[in-house]
Amino acid sequence: MFYDYAKIFVQGGRGGDGAVAFRREKYVPDGGPYGGDGGDGGSVILEADEGLRTLVDFRYQRHYRAERGEHGKGKKMHGRNGEDLILRVPVGTVVRDAATGEVLADLVRHRQRVVVARGGRGGRGNARFATSTNKAPDFAEKGEPGEERWLELELKLLADVGLVGFPNAGKSTLIAAVSAARPKIADYPFTTLTPNLGVVRVGEGMSFVMADIPGLIEGAHAGAGLGHEFLRHIERTRLLVHVVDMSGLEGRDPVEDFQVINRELALYNPRLAERPQIVAANKMDLSPAAENLRRFQEVYGKDYEIFPISAVTRAGLDALIQRVAEKLAELPPEQEPVVEEEVKITRAEAKEPFQVLREGNVYVVTGPVVERMFHRTNFDNDSAVARFQHFLRRIGVEEELRRQGAKPGDTVRIMDMEFEFQD
Repeated sequence: MFYDYAKIFVQGGRGGDGAVAFRREKYVPDGGPYGGDGGDGGSVILEADEGLRTLVDFRYQRHYRAERGEHGKGKKMHGRNGEDLILRVPVGTVVRDAATGEVLADLVRHRQRVVVARGGRGGRGNARFATSTNKAPDFAEKGEPGEERWLELELKLLADVGLVGFPNAGKSTLIAAVSAARPKIADYPFTTLTPNLGVVRVGEGMSFVMADIPGLIEGAHAGAGLGHEFLRHIERTRLLVHVVDMSGLEGRDPVEDFQVINRELALYNPRLAERPQIVAANKMDLSPAAENLRRFQEVYGKDYEIFPISAVTRAGLDALIQRVAEKLAELPPEQEPVVEEEVKITRAEAKEPFQVLREGNVYVVTGPVVERMFHRTNFDNDSAVARFQHFLRRIGVEEELRRQGAKPGDTVRIMDMEFEFQD
């Protein structure tokens, strides 16, 4: 089974806590602080691997967490940093933030990497807080939590040429005839349920990759049939070969079929309509095909190159493949990936280090600066709590609480902890 979409949860490792320790030596009765820093948490990294073809591994495991940093130790020994967690994904994977829709990365090269969840910073040991007025601090920082988020992974095949057309137009037969690909072929709609890749060799040192995209139907851009699931794979191709059934034996008109498919491509993404296109007029070995080809050429002959072929008998395939190779040589080697309506997120940094909101009788203090200090504080240590209170006072939180009417005994909430306001 081919899997081209996955949703996973990633979390960076938490930073290790700083250590509280003091020198203990025989002839140094009042040794100074000696606690080391905690190690940084590991990050979650996605790496493109050209050896992978699907996202199937992410179907069975959806949660990924990097290793946390080691706690600091005595003698100013630094804790070991957590190992990064590297997740391998196929080349052609688009990575989005599931909550915002922001495109985080478009992994189109082998071993290309992106950090999707950074590890937390390790806490500082008490040796880092010694001052001229506090020569023996008895507190240390806790490690910060790592970033966490839900990701959407979407795989788009990387191919030079994409075969498009209605079901049973002969795309699978064509790719089987010109490459080593062996797709499933049968006489019923949607025989091809997964994209097939084939390498077509034109001559010595010349080849290109062709993708057999599952058949499209009217309404595919809105998700009808299998269209919406697989239209994304056409976006990577540099050239489209539009396979049209000229026989009309299934009761369809080739001229109308061509219009329908091109309309679906344009509705899904207008830029796809601008892709260069060659027409493969297939099934010319059947009797009604000659008359249908004449009508088709009258309508589209001036705008498109049309190659009469029979994928079954291999008639006309050499001329088609040679022209495809020539056309690819004229096109840029890489086109900018087409991503439908990417959501661009502008990250606005808060102008103030904190905000105070009122929820009933509770004052809620928020803000990245306050939350970062909260995570670093060990609330089981009185000295650490006093440092946290001094920090809030220094940045103006107490003053703002008074301005908003807070009185002694009122409740103040920061993150998941509540405090009693004291003037």
